[in-house]
Amino acid sequence: MDPFKGQGGIQMLLTAEQEAQHIISNARNCKTSILSYNVVIKVLEKLTQRLKQAKEEAEKEAAQYRSHMEDEYQNSISETTGTSGSNVKRLEEETEAKIKQLKKSTSDVSSKVVEMLLKCVTNIKI
Repeated sequence: MDPFKGQGGIQMLLTAEQEAQHIISNARNCKTSILSYNVVIKVLEKLTQRLKQAKEEAEKEAAQYRSHMEDEYQNSISETTGTSGSNVKRLEEETEAKIKQLKKSTSDVSSKVVEMLLKCVTNIKI
């Protein structure tokens, strides 16, 4: 056996072993990366699910708030309408009372006005 051939063979074996170690190390790193990737995927799935749930809760809460505000608005409209209705009724009553008062005062004054007009017409100064 040639000593250099043996050395070359050993060197080839050492190189092959180093390459194998390098390949195994890369494979382990890839496996770790894949496991980390799977963990990240699971976390993202949970986050996505939680975001969907939060969106549904927010939409439900917004609908409840919208309904509550609509009820308050309708109540305020009915109160305002009721108040304006009573204001209209009160104003109509006041107007009727003033009209009656004016009719009475004109009937009292109209006879006096007729007398004054007759005096002016019948008393002609020549």
